[in-house]
Amino acid sequence: MHKSRLGNIIIDCHTDDLMREAKFWSAALGCPLPKDAHEQARGKYLQLETRPGEVQIILQQVDHDSRAHLDIETDSIEEEVSRLKKLGAIPVARHDGWTVMQAPSGHRFCVGKPYRGGFEQAANLWE
Repeated sequence: MHKSRLGNIIIDCHTDDLMREAKFWSAALGCPLPKDAHEQARGKYLQLETRPGEVQIILQQVDHDSRAHLDIETDSIEEEVSRLKKLGAIPVARHDGWTVMQAPSGHRFCVGKPYRGGFEQAANLWE
């Protein structure tokens, strides 16, 4: 038995200016830029501000085509990967702390440890 839920929406940006992309998505989604946005934009990730308990919105600078992907957070990566494989997903890559999977539709998504508060109360329970 384990738990899982949608954790993050990751906006993959093939860009050399993550701050420019963050300003667009911040305005488009009504999610404020964090106070340290310029500092975060120097790295590979920038997390927009969302209300407590809401799904997190993270921009990621990537080398592949721009797209969005989901992160599923779980208290058992192994059990969640197994459950999703039974639904038709296939593992693509395993990393320390998360697994990249591909849905039957071809969409990539990640399965990892819980990222935000309220997981125990709000996650789906799978038997």
